[in-house]
Amino acid sequence: MTKTVEIRGGIELPGHREHIELYTADGLTLVGELATPLDRPAVATLVTLHPLPTGGGFMDSHILRKAAARLPALADLAVLRFNTRGTSSPRGQSEGAFGGGETEREDVAAAMAFVAQRELPDPWLVGWSFGTELAIKYGLDHPIRGAILLSPPLHRATDAELAAWAGNERALVAIIPEHDDYLRPPEAKERFASVPHAHFIAVEGGKHLWIGENLTRRILDEIVSVVNPAAAPLPTEWPTA
Repeated sequence: MTKTVEIRGGIELPGHREHIELYTADGLTLVGELATPLDRPAVATLVTLHPLPTGGGFMDSHILRKAAARLPALADLAVLRFNTRGTSSPRGQSEGAFGGGETEREDVAAAMAFVAQRELPDPWLVGWSFGTELAIKYGLDHPIRGAILLSPPLHRATDAELAAWAGNERALVAIIPEHDDYLRPPEAKERFASVPHAHFIAVEGGKHLWIGENLTRRILDEIVSVVNPAAAPLPTEWPTA
């Protein structure tokens, strides 16, 4: 009889994990990690953009860390995480200083240059909170399949930058928690109305930080449903023997 373990919390499933460095056009070195499937090629790539560093966000913010720990094995995805300029985590500190979402344009470009260099397939930006601002503002500069926005506050991204996604072939998926601290579903529907093709997902009971295994699973399922729907819904157990 096959033994299994429940997939939850900080469990790390099999995968290849590599410490990497990204190099920006303005001369900074950013630290990060690339997680890929262990014994087969990835079918798509998640380029993750973390929450606000001045509010405690970094490449290990829990949804992004769990995506890297689970999705290479469960959904054949490559997951790229990195600290934006001036941000620290156990992986190390990226050079530079927080740029308020402006100079971070170069950080997104450095990540996408790495994706191109490594020939990683079908890249998607996955932003969370502050990371959604970077995805909206700078995603259209790059050859991505689309952007997935977790808890977008729409503080730094302007209405014009959001509306620029209208009529674009690249997908835009907004995942809005019912009890968000900044932008709740009714207001979000109004703000995203400028992008008619945007896929809007309201998560009942959700909060900005997506705390709890049920919400973690919901978010990872939504991501996989967009990027590699054949792998959804994700299993909740993993064979150990």
